[in-house]
Amino acid sequence: MKKGYLLAGILIIIPIVVLAAVPLYNRVEPTFLGMPFFYWFQTLWLVIATVLYSAASRLISKEKGGDDL
Repeated sequence: MKKGYLLAGILIIIPIVVLAAVPLYNRVEPTFLGMPFFYWFQTLWLVIATVLYSAASRLISKEKGGDDL
């Protein structure tokens, strides 16, 4: 198995594991701009997940030998 595919898989799994652990972020405090922690934590992870998925996509593309991105 190539290291690029393994790293891409890990990058994809990270947001899934974090967001599946609801008790980790199921609370109101601390608030940010009046938004409870529950909402801004999930919104922050949307951005983080996008970055991680993009990096995984680039790694997979690189392993395949294509420059389609």
